[in-house]
Amino acid sequence: MAKSPFQKVGNTSIIPISLKLLVIFVSMLLLSNFATNFVNSFLSRAQIIKLNNTIMVSQLKDIYTAAGNQFQIFSFTGKKEDSVKAISTTAKRSFELPNSIATAFDKNGKILFCVSATPLPEEQKPKSEKDTPALNELSTDFSDSAALALMNQNLENGISDSAILFASDLGQYYGVYKYQEEWGCYFLRAELLADTMRTNNTLFAIISIVIVCIIGGFLLAGVFMFKRILMNVRKITTDLYEMQANQKLSTIDLTNSPNDDVTYLAASFNSLSSTINTLLGIFQKFASRDVVAKAYNEHQIKLEGSQQNLVMLFSDIKSFTYRTETLGNDIIDLLNVHYDKVIKKVHENSGVIGSIIGDAILAIYGTQQSENKSLDALTAAWEITRVTAELRSKMIARRAEIEQSRTLTEAEERIYKAVLIDIGVGIDGGTVFYGNIGSDEHMTNTVIGDNVNSASRLEGLTRIYKLPVIVSGYIKEEIEKAGISKYKFYEIDTVQVKGKTEGKKIYFPLDTKSVVEALETTDKQGHFDKLNDQNFKIYENALQAYYTGDWETARTEFKKCGIEAAEVFLERIGTGEAPKNWSGIWTMQTK
Repeated sequence: MAKSPFQKVGNTSIIPISLKLLVIFVSMLLLSNFATNFVNSFLSRAQIIKLNNTIMVSQLKDIYTAAGNQFQIFSFTGKKEDSVKAISTTAKRSFELPNSIATAFDKNGKILFCVSATPLPEEQKPKSEKDTPALNELSTDFSDSAALALMNQNLENGISDSAILFASDLGQYYGVYKYQEEWGCYFLRAELLADTMRTNNTLFAIISIVIVCIIGGFLLAGVFMFKRILMNVRKITTDLYEMQANQKLSTIDLTNSPNDDVTYLAASFNSLSSTINTLLGIFQKFASRDVVAKAYNEHQIKLEGSQQNLVMLFSDIKSFTYRTETLGNDIIDLLNVHYDKVIKKVHENSGVIGSIIGDAILAIYGTQQSENKSLDALTAAWEITRVTAELRSKMIARRAEIEQSRTLTEAEERIYKAVLIDIGVGIDGGTVFYGNIGSDEHMTNTVIGDNVNSASRLEGLTRIYKLPVIVSGYIKEEIEKAGISKYKFYEIDTVQVKGKTEGKKIYFPLDTKSVVEALETTDKQGHFDKLNDQNFKIYENALQAYYTGDWETARTEFKKCGIEAAEVFLERIGTGEAPKNWSGIWTMQTK
């Protein structure tokens, strides 16, 4: 299929305005010139006929004079044929066009003689010399009875000479006539109208060719001038086409543009584009990326939603009340530093921000194209943990620098503890409602479902089990089903959250390829350095004994594993034995 020479928006070709203007300009120029030439030719035809009539009047006078003289000779000699031949010879001298004629005929149309510049073919000549004189080359009678009647009527009215139009086998003739009393005939000198028009048409054709040649030259000059004058239009349309193709607003480059109205329009567009980009930037900051993309493509936002299979990540800052009381208004600056890094990690891993509530953030995975939403969420969780640890590391380094010269005051010590942000991350997934709720005056994008609440509660459990990240079985199954070996999942406990009747297994996802980097907190306590495969195997043995009610073995193994989460079980089982009807499920008493 041939490629269109024009840019396209959808299936519609963009025709340059310079081309349209050029086509209109050339069309109008051709039309005006040809119309002028036609009118001039039409008016010239009348002038040519008038001029020819004047010439033919002069020629008719010569014929008329010759006819008078020859009548005197005929009267003396009695040789009519010789006199007629002499008249026709005189008449023929004035012929210039191919079909010029001179003739004489009486009131009844009987031709005395008729000569033409071009003799007729043999088949069109008279059959007998007796019917007409030898010089009669056309016909025995004047063929146009209407013209003859008019001439007779004029003669009755005292008009013996005039101009006349008459028809013949060759076409329409025009000419002049004068009545000769001696011969009793009308003497007529005429030209074929087609001959005159042929000359006029030839002149019209020559002038038209000249016009086309001249306009062709002007066209070349016009192309150059239009290209120069409308160069800015082409540049603007190219920029706009690229914006349309990229689905992104930008500004038009107006460098070296002339100070005309087109440049003004482009400058106005740049101003509008800047305003829209500013509003879009603000909109993007207050709405999730998928909502922004949908609004941009559909040009509207509706109150709508649907059930989708998504993954929710919930992150919360630990001991936030203490930090707020200590830092006061400065807590906002600390949160902004923290969220700047956290939100970037969420977006880098194909997530969208569902909501920010104080010190907590809800991220959603699965609304954007991704190979594995659970993997994206878990990768983001560990990256959030790392950047938070890096911020703590900077604070610890700053404290060490200060303590080289002096000891921190009590107030500084409190601030130092307040800025050592530590977070917990809970991740769960499943079928939830995702969409826009509210009213036409105010709406928000939200996610609703048990799995959303579950992610929040899993984050709360990170405080209890002293683990940075806790996930549900949904996350474990989706990642393992995809054959991803980077993370190894260790069962932590079976928990029945408040408001539910069934227990739910929770897991710690160990980053096997970067354990030290992922878990290092760089604080003085160094809790996470014992989170390794060997210790977790001991922990899992203890957990199985705990589930089966063998609390004696469980206590021994929990004490050996060295993982802080074991302290939860040691405190839970104490020194006693498992109660009767023990299910191995711990029921949460708080949300």
